[in-house]
Amino acid sequence: EVHLVESGGGLVQPGGSLRLSCTASGFTFSDYALMWVRRAPGKGLEWVAAINPGGDRTSYADSVEGRFTISRDNTKSTLYLHLNNVKPEDTAVYICAKQGSSDRGQGTQVTVSS
Repeated sequence: EVHLVESGGGLVQPGGSLRLSCTASGFTFSDYALMWVRRAPGKGLEWVAAINPGGDRTSYADSVEGRFTISRDNTKSTLYLHLNNVKPEDTAVYICAKQGSSDRGQGTQVTVSS
């Protein structure tokens, strides 16, 4: 059974930084492309970033390009999202997921507020 568990969310001030983690089990982590999506209050799911199985190719939504960094450690079966220079509009539940499947975690809340 696939498990994806996010952590690292919390309250952060505008301009601040945060690192989210997603630990995975139940599948061969290094075989799959992964992504982060987010759900802001009252809105639908928004794709944030993706990374290929080897970790050497990444892509980002325009809204986070240059501020967020997706990475992975295949030896630890862990996916990361580094959030820098956060803005109030980044407030959302951040969810990790396997690309091309319905497997996803429950999410971790990020709130950007002064």
